Amino acid sequence: MQIPTVHNSANFGDIAESILLPGDPLRAKFIAENFLTDAVLYTQIRGILGYTGTYKGERISVQGTGMGGPSMGIYAHELIHAYGVKRLIRVGSAGAIQDHLKIGDLIGASATCYDTNYSNQWEVGGTVTPAGSFHLLHTAHQKAQQMQKHLHVGVVLSSDLFYHPSGLESLSAWKKVGVLAVEMEAASLYMTAQVAQVDAVCLLTVSDLPFSGEEMSAKEREQSLVTMIELGLEVALHK
Repeated sequence: MQIPTVHNSANFGDIAESILLPGDPLRAKFIAENFLTDAVLYTQIRGILGYTGTYKGERISVQGTGMGGPSMGIYAHELIHAYGVKRLIRVGSAGAIQDHLKIGDLIGASATCYDTNYSNQWEVGGTVTPAGSFHLLHTAHQKAQQMQKHLHVGVVLSSDLFYHPSGLESLSAWKKVGVLAVEMEAASLYMTAQVAQVDAVCLLTVSDLPFSGEEMSAKEREQSLVTMIELGLEVALHK
């Protein structure tokens, strides 16, 4: 693959082996400016901002991925195969569909269900199970305990549809089989990482409760997302 890629203006070596991946490019900017030391912008192609700096003396990168599985798949593939990234940590938001979850809760996705055809590209003769890295998830669980925060670990749904024509009915079946929450990017991240045999984990903050209509306030979003970001950065230090 040509370096730099058509989607990223970084040169090889500009991106650290550990990277945080928020969907929102402006959240990547926020993380770089508030948590990384000496952060340098390495790309802004298509408005996707990427930075590399240091956290607790270790070199860490952060880059936006946009919305949805296909976008995540493009950036994850290029980060792994063109730039040598070894540890990919998604930090995002999700809608919780289990009754015991509340606004601001933290979720670590052990594996994902998905309603896409993303896995068809590998032409396997069965069902692909996108699973997170045990090492990174175990680290996230330990670090959350040290921070005195509860990390709910379980299966989430990655959906290509933000506005589903069936509305809440589309989530009811997933709720019955124990899926914790719905988001859009974890499955493609996990599948891409599994194929490349690198580590990936998805950390999520519950930003809304679809069945009740409750949504996170601006204050809750600021405080809860910071907790998730700090947790993600601690996980990024794991080697």
